[in-house]
Amino acid sequence: MTNSNNTNDKGQKILSTPLSRREFLGKTAASAAGLMIVPRHVIGAQKDKKKKAPSDTLNMGCVGVGGKGFSDVQAVSTENIVALCDVDATMMGKFLGSSDHPPEYKAKYEKAHIYRDFREMLEREKSIDAITVSTPDHTHAVIAMTAMKMGKHVFVQKPLTHTVKEARLLQQEAAKRNLVTQMGNQGHSKEGARLICEWIWDGAIGQVHEVHVWTNRPIWPQAIDAPKEIPSCPPTLSWDLWLGPAQWRPYHPAYCPFAWRGWWDFGTGALGDMGAHLIDQPFWALKLGAPIRVQASSTKYTEDSYPLAEIVTYEFPERQGMSPVKLIWYDGGLMPPRPAELPDGRRIGDDGGGCLFVGDKGMLVCSTYGENPRLLPEELMQSYKRPEKTIPRSPGIAEEWIAAIKEGKKSTTDFSYSGPLTEMMLLGNIALRFQQDNVVLNWDSQNLRFTNVSEANKYLEMPYRSGWEL
Repeated sequence: MTNSNNTNDKGQKILSTPLSRREFLGKTAASAAGLMIVPRHVIGAQKDKKKKAPSDTLNMGCVGVGGKGFSDVQAVSTENIVALCDVDATMMGKFLGSSDHPPEYKAKYEKAHIYRDFREMLEREKSIDAITVSTPDHTHAVIAMTAMKMGKHVFVQKPLTHTVKEARLLQQEAAKRNLVTQMGNQGHSKEGARLICEWIWDGAIGQVHEVHVWTNRPIWPQAIDAPKEIPSCPPTLSWDLWLGPAQWRPYHPAYCPFAWRGWWDFGTGALGDMGAHLIDQPFWALKLGAPIRVQASSTKYTEDSYPLAEIVTYEFPERQGMSPVKLIWYDGGLMPPRPAELPDGRRIGDDGGGCLFVGDKGMLVCSTYGENPRLLPEELMQSYKRPEKTIPRSPGIAEEWIAAIKEGKKSTTDFSYSGPLTEMMLLGNIALRFQQDNVVLNWDSQNLRFTNVSEANKYLEMPYRSGWEL
């Protein structure tokens, strides 16, 4: 935060008002290459005097504009963009200066105030109704929780949280405050996801007893040690804010802006990255809820970084008339055996991964995000009479969230759904740590604890830096 003498920790004068897009670009353009040089806090102070937008328009604050944040901000730009926030001025400069924005949105970004610290954005921009969170995994929970405690609706990119306990706490807070929430697993809004549910609920492949899910991730370094060298931090990046609740360590480009997913302290590995998309299909269609057991095996991992490849097996009990089922997750190039029922020359899944449901009357296979669902064997696909479409179709994951806020409704992947999905996924990352003894972890979801290996319970949460606790 700022010092009492209105300078930052480098002695630079802090501006007394938030910056508009035009002011930000004017003050931070340092070269034709677009390097953004700004003080540590280029934000500030006065309460927005503008009138609140009409009742049919929401006031939005967007945290994180690089990477997935770029498209997330665009997805909510039908609304009034009050403020944009990113700890990296280079990312902010690229976002504001990009020619990839639809012309009708550029005027909206012109009016937005620019922030580095989400806490200051929320404190100063009192008119904000809702926020998007498109930051690294380890900061999702603290940003979302802060906003919800201030009565803001929240959209959080997948995975919902960094730890199992955080997922439970966000779910409870959203329910307590009756807020409209959404996790950004866009496949949930697509046609394929709905067809899979409708076909399985129609009994197309009978009772499902096994599901195989795989991804091509990781596509970033893993199974490595933390770097020892300490390079200079770019002046455009607020490293302390980027770390947020994570334990202090020196800046290194091995962590950000891209490869943070592979580090225990910042990301959730391949499972957290793509599980929210791929496991979402069986989680929804099979009404999975919480597993009762989880076991993992993998290539080597380090104290700092996830393994290059893994297999995680989850066991679920009978539920809502559905038989017990095993779900097996593969990543790092590992895949299930090719089903004999798959015609020669036809791929299973796509470049990103896929999902294979095994039932007692046939199989169902789909690509990443639930795309292109198909029954196996081919004769079953040809003879199957599709049921009526019973699940309402979605205009898109962010659009659905905005409509739910305006209409006072519940979105389809709100925290009551995405919280348990995230909990279930992240149990696999804990099981990895106990694979050397071939341990099967028994899970008590109601009490949020493993019942047979008490040591595993310490990994349900991670220690927060002082001042960043939920």
